[in-house]
Amino acid sequence: METLETRILIVEDEEKIARFVELELEHEGYVVEKASNGREGLEMAQNREFSLMLLDVMLPELNGLEVLRRLRKTSNLPVIMLTARDAVMDKVSGLDSGADDYITKPFAIEELLARIRTALKKHQSSANQLSTTTAVDSNLLECNNVTLNETRHQVKVNDKEVELTNREFTLLQVLLENKDIVLSRDTLLEKVCGYDYMGETNVIDVYVRYLRSKIDDTFGIKLIHTIRGVGYMIKSDV
Repeated sequence: METLETRILIVEDEEKIARFVELELEHEGYVVEKASNGREGLEMAQNREFSLMLLDVMLPELNGLEVLRRLRKTSNLPVIMLTARDAVMDKVSGLDSGADDYITKPFAIEELLARIRTALKKHQSSANQLSTTTAVDSNLLECNNVTLNETRHQVKVNDKEVELTNREFTLLQVLLENKDIVLSRDTLLEKVCGYDYMGETNVIDVYVRYLRSKIDDTFGIKLIHTIRGVGYMIKSDV
């Protein structure tokens, strides 16, 4: 049986199915919460801590594939799709959108439980691997699910790699190295472009805008903060 810390979100508009699955999961020791439409399910997944989501495809307000598409912008929460459909293209669409697994209704509860255990173990294994990599790599900078690896010249957000130019990378690195410290535009200009830079004076604002486009806007997070009249900073408590 799983520990009570393992929380599962069921997003299913058919109340009888949702209640049946809820009772079976609680019997196995899981903590369960439910949502009856896609919009509510997405908000719960984005604002609360869950170990796994069971997501129906045919949902009111937002369908399951759209919920999954939006969720994957900011989260790698394990998701198992539940649906009455059995078409190959529906399964492909679910998996291509980022689902960890796909099960067709009606299903045996034993099969669903087995798939849940597999998804949880796979996710935990990936998390442990990332933790080990972080521990041995002294050139790793992290904040708010953003990871910068200086050695590999690599940036990831929620484990998804983001392509940055050299100057964008350097600017992000300087901000992460000095997180919770406000850096003036002049200071950033020296560190990113060099003391003898003779170009446009607003170049830092331009590169901050590029970073926000690639990270903040793309992944729906607030990473780089503007301090009016001073400069920029990354806050670790957001």
